Amino acid sequence: MAERVQLPDDAPYVNALLLQAIQGIAEVLGVNGLNAVLRASGLGRFVDNPPPNNLEKGVLAREYARLNQAVEEFTGRGGKGMLQRIGRASFRWAVREQATTMGLANLALKALPHRLRKRAILLGIRKGLTDTVEYAAIEVKEEKGVLVYMDYACTICHTRHSDQPVCHLYVGTLGEAVAFATGRDFRDFEVVETHCRAAGDIFCRFEIRDRDVNG
Repeated sequence: MAERVQLPDDAPYVNALLLQAIQGIAEVLGVNGLNAVLRASGLGRFVDNPPPNNLEKGVLAREYARLNQAVEEFTGRGGKGMLQRIGRASFRWAVREQATTMGLANLALKALPHRLRKRAILLGIRKGLTDTVEYAAIEVKEEKGVLVYMDYACTICHTRHSDQPVCHLYVGTLGEAVAFATGRDFRDFEVVETHCRAAGDIFCRFEIRDRDVNG
């Protein structure tokens, strides 16, 4: 998989994934903060009326992207860190409320060694997204001993343009995912977005490393 995935501006997105982000924003920014970014992103229809937890296409990918951008603008210089916190919170909520939908149910993680647990959870996320989003295109692999996650149709940066990576929520989600899989703290891992579609790359690429030397 090495070709650019061309998404139309009006590409659809599913309710459950938007709801996941909304729940994460509410946990980190509170209800008032959530309502402010919903209105700023053109999603005011979801103020006090969140989307249902189903797989219907009730939102557009560009609206999901604008929601991420609105959080970054609302929180100012702390936007990157806030979005990472939101990504972690949204993953935790998804584990509780969307495990089957997001490909996280029945993963036999405890039977696997540490290294394979990380890969398994990323493959679970890949399955969840490719099963629910018709245009999703994701690779999980290792390059020179580094675990790599690549999204060729990332909705966080859809229709956005930046001179640097913007998928901070994704970074938080992936960090929380490997922490969940291994039973460790998210701070034990480093997740770095090296490429981003918003910056002109053909994919959003993330490297996931253990911070210690014994991973």
